[in-house]
Amino acid sequence: MKQAILDQLLADRAAKRAVVLVTDLSSGDGLLVYPAEDGSNGLDETLAAALDEAVRADRSTTVETPGGGVFLHVFNPPKRLIVVGAVHIAQPLARMAVLAGYDVTVVDPRGAFASEDRFPGMTVLSDWPDDALNTLAPDARTAVVTLTHDPKLDDPALEVALNSDAFYVGSLGSKKTHAARLERLRQAGFGEDALDRINGPVGLAIGAKSPAEIAVSILAQITERLRTDAT
Repeated sequence: MKQAILDQLLADRAAKRAVVLVTDLSSGDGLLVYPAEDGSNGLDETLAAALDEAVRADRSTTVETPGGGVFLHVFNPPKRLIVVGAVHIAQPLARMAVLAGYDVTVVDPRGAFASEDRFPGMTVLSDWPDDALNTLAPDARTAVVTLTHDPKLDDPALEVALNSDAFYVGSLGSKKTHAARLERLRQAGFGEDALDRINGPVGLAIGAKSPAEIAVSILAQITERLRTDAT
């Protein structure tokens, strides 16, 4: 690998940019391609589609093109999950997300909930949610889930999330609770396109009842969004 490419890869990693090293297997020549910039990146249709799929799947792969074999080495930023509300559902959700490869941060200013004992080995912040999210700066590899049922905590977090590139935004609550939430956010200036980004009630409709089952439905919905919509 040429030093210039290595230096750029390190810079991209530090900046949390998705990038793919496209290497011609016959010549060994390499090219860095940034999949978020546009749909083609100057590549032929077959290679562009394969690159998009590799990024979605987090999987490097070899592709046969009319010009010969090409290896796509995917360098994605880490997946992150920000959970607002250190409630009962947050505990199994955080553990499952770690197993699925997410860096998990739990945010809750209520000290009785946000403790390392309840979330061992995870980052737990006692900041107010909007302050925490502004610092964490959700990107296109970040999912944000609010679980508190408290508008004073959930709404400010959602406002930051909706103004970010987060690939998934979800909020716990009944249909009635979610309708009221949407109206508050409308009053705060958010349009329908932004509000449509919120998955509420959060999670896939699988009939979940217990905290662990609800956590499964949430992580499943996050995974669906990541693998079918995110690039």
